[in-house]
Amino acid sequence: MMIARVTGEVVASQKHSSHEGLKLLRVQPESSTTAQHLIAVDAVGAGIGERVIVVQDGYAAMTAVHRPQSPIDCAVIGIVDSTNEG
Repeated sequence: MMIARVTGEVVASQKHSSHEGLKLLRVQPESSTTAQHLIAVDAVGAGIGERVIVVQDGYAAMTAVHRPQSPIDCAVIGIVDSTNEG
């Protein structure tokens, strides 16, 4: 798992049938020092600018959105309210 920030939404006119009805988000991992972004399926209703918890394990991602056996390898599974860093 990692903490990331939602930087946008992705609109795809054509996608795998198992992705129908799912929102795709563009997320930037906070620990990344590069401009690497990921595309994640939204399981919690996150919005642009929010800090979120992201999984990159295929099984965790596809079960988070209740789509077993789907080609999903990244999902937003939580919205971060606060952290206790120190």
